[in-house]
Amino acid sequence: MECYFLRTCSYGEWQLGRNGNTTPSLLPSFLASATETSGKMASAENRREVFSHGRSPSREFKEMTKKEAEKQLEQELENLKLTCTSEGQKHRINQEFEGFRNLFSRFINSTGSAIQWNDIKKLPSDKVQPYSYLVEPASNMMKTMLDKLVVVKLNGGLGTSMGCQGPKSLISVRNELTFLDLTVQQIQELNKTYGCSVPLVLMNSFNTEEDTKKVIRKYSQFEVRIDMFNQSMYPRINKESLMPLASSVKNDPKNQEAWYPPGHGDFYYSFKNSGLLDKYLAEGKEYIFISNIDNLGATVDLNLVNFLMGEGSTKPEFVMEVTDKTRADVKGGTLVWYENKLRLLEIAQVPKDHVDDFKSVQKFKIFNTNNLWVKLDAIDRVLKDGTLEMDVIINNKTLDNGLNIIQLEQAVGAAMKCFEGCVGINVPRSRFLPVKKTDDLLLVKSNLYDLTEGSLTMSNDRNFKTTPLIKLGPNHFGKVKEFSKRFASIPDMLELDHLTVSGDVTFGKGVSLKGTVIIIANHGDRIDIPDGAQLENKIVSGNLRILDH
Repeated sequence: MECYFLRTCSYGEWQLGRNGNTTPSLLPSFLASATETSGKMASAENRREVFSHGRSPSREFKEMTKKEAEKQLEQELENLKLTCTSEGQKHRINQEFEGFRNLFSRFINSTGSAIQWNDIKKLPSDKVQPYSYLVEPASNMMKTMLDKLVVVKLNGGLGTSMGCQGPKSLISVRNELTFLDLTVQQIQELNKTYGCSVPLVLMNSFNTEEDTKKVIRKYSQFEVRIDMFNQSMYPRINKESLMPLASSVKNDPKNQEAWYPPGHGDFYYSFKNSGLLDKYLAEGKEYIFISNIDNLGATVDLNLVNFLMGEGSTKPEFVMEVTDKTRADVKGGTLVWYENKLRLLEIAQVPKDHVDDFKSVQKFKIFNTNNLWVKLDAIDRVLKDGTLEMDVIINNKTLDNGLNIIQLEQAVGAAMKCFEGCVGINVPRSRFLPVKKTDDLLLVKSNLYDLTEGSLTMSNDRNFKTTPLIKLGPNHFGKVKEFSKRFASIPDMLELDHLTVSGDVTFGKGVSLKGTVIIIANHGDRIDIPDGAQLENKIVSGNLRILDH
């Protein structure tokens, strides 16, 4: 997969072509050469090389080809709308296609540079504040403030990268509890403790909607109101023709590859279109707390709530939680001061000769956790005023049948530049505990963390509050099912600094790991760590098997 931020484009030559059928289409030649750029996310310098090749056509010709591309897309979208089977579906598709047209138009017509590196200024001291400066709210104000809060979890992703079917939120994390179970427990505990009514909102995708609907029935007796809405369903476009793959809006397995959920930046429009924005404003809600459902550290924090709504608060419209960058986070987006605004800078926007600067822990010391607090009436305002604009991300993919396609996406945090009174809060690392791989799953399953009412906290028995570095071989540990088979029980990791495991390795019951432990089973070998083994600062390699007899 390759991702490109669009805003730094300038168009080179365009070529006339035809798609797989007979519909005339237009191909900007940068798309044909874009895949030659190495790396998962292309830098601005790479994009300039792609976009500046060849002799530029006349301005009139470029304008003509852009208009023709938009005209052809419009016709294809109209054809797709004819396949709607109900008025309700037609209304939804009309709303979603309006958003897609806007995204496609910006993709086609974008020129100029989104970020000029030399115009990035030093962050003003008051724009990123330490969490330690925040204070807990007065006990008599907690209920009042919490009653103005809505919790939103981004629930559109599948568990396929960890070898699971269905929504990622339904993967078992700890004590047979899933991400969704833990989230509901957290909100219920909050509502019970403070006598408040904080609703939970799930932003699903068409990939996760049905399974999530079935599961939430089991929470009917919980003290949690759960609302759901779907992010948009956008058509994937053929990289050669720039036309949609879909022949119908019908979302069945045969047609599913033709559609995609367009990233969490779609939240704002979909939330508004669902009616939930207006509903919560009418109920007197003031802020939403948005986070990824797989970030187990993203819980409602009373100090942050007080910062937003407490006495003397400036009522910032947009707050982004950031945390200190480590070598594992060098590709994460950071906050910069640009054109007198706080702005999220992603690695894909960085010129090639400044990528090392961007990755430097000394120069850019923080990164975005994607924990966001946003004022509801401000979302309503920027949507009504038409001032919500996020950079377009070009996500190049190849389908299983070899077809090269493009997905146009946006990131939810990139909207920060559209709001007023924005601020970053440098939070403890404990608020960033994502589970992206089985390496992370091992951490949260272990005795490094205590689980209380759905919330994970670092164990007091660990002497230092940093997490160990875990590297598990993807071939044997990458899928949850295989991972689970390889641990008779999760090892004691309270004193672990670093664990690397590669090859065919299994762990018995009651194993203890301390310091730096490296276990390497070469091809054809197998290592069985026996029950009760204590490994401290050890390298284990070769072949070790404990046979039953």
